[in-house]
Amino acid sequence: MTVIQKPSIQIFTTKVFLRQRFLKRLCAGLSILMISFSALGCTQINGAEQNAATPIATAQPDLAISGNSTPNTDSPNTDSPNTANANTASPSADPELSTAIFAGGCFWCMEQPFDQLPGVVSTTSGYTGGTVENPTYAEVSGGSTGHVEAMEVRYDPQQVSYEKLLTTFWHNIDPLDNRGQFCDQGSQYRSAIFYDTAEQQALAEASKNEIAEQLDQPIATDILPAARFYDAEDYHQDYYQTHAVRYKVYRFGCGRDQRLSDLWGAEAPSH
Repeated sequence: MTVIQKPSIQIFTTKVFLRQRFLKRLCAGLSILMISFSALGCTQINGAEQNAATPIATAQPDLAISGNSTPNTDSPNTDSPNTANANTASPSADPELSTAIFAGGCFWCMEQPFDQLPGVVSTTSGYTGGTVENPTYAEVSGGSTGHVEAMEVRYDPQQVSYEKLLTTFWHNIDPLDNRGQFCDQGSQYRSAIFYDTAEQQALAEASKNEIAEQLDQPIATDILPAARFYDAEDYHQDYYQTHAVRYKVYRFGCGRDQRLSDLWGAEAPSH
């Protein structure tokens, strides 16, 4: 006996087929996108962002990593004054709040972990530790100013301790890498803790010793006196929120989470 398929079943089958074909094409497209970004680091993607937001800047020469833990003091660059960047040093805010400064490679990836902590009031991406006043991203990324990409955390010490900030910092970096962080290599991406007080210095040193014992390897992260901090350009701020897809693609392609999982296991952050 011949069974006649009802029109409703045919329509349903067609919809399922079209949906499956759409999902396959979508996955293929995303795979191509992932592959195309997998080799890109923060330098390349940031460069594209800057080109879209500012006039093309003259390329800066690469600077060999110094490996010097001695802090640099910012001083005016009278030979080539920077007038293109409107950034200024971060102003002091509520006196009840404290400040912490951390460098953990590409600053995009360092804001979210701290923004999630109760008691953290703000995070700001920027540059510190160099020898040029009011640096631009092009100058810092070229490695010629001595600055590192860093992040300033404003927090309420009554709600979150500096020790908690340190723990969050360590679990979001590779403290064994002395040439940068993850896919971003160069002195401008080295990891560091910049202390503002003697208490912060003591806590940072103690935590570094604990991490060295935990990982049973030398720690490359520097602990330095806080230097002048310059806010990065606006398009870098809260990048994980304003460019969520591109941020996730970069983070995956850079291998950051994979390496953090290898280092920290269950203590590794989830993103």
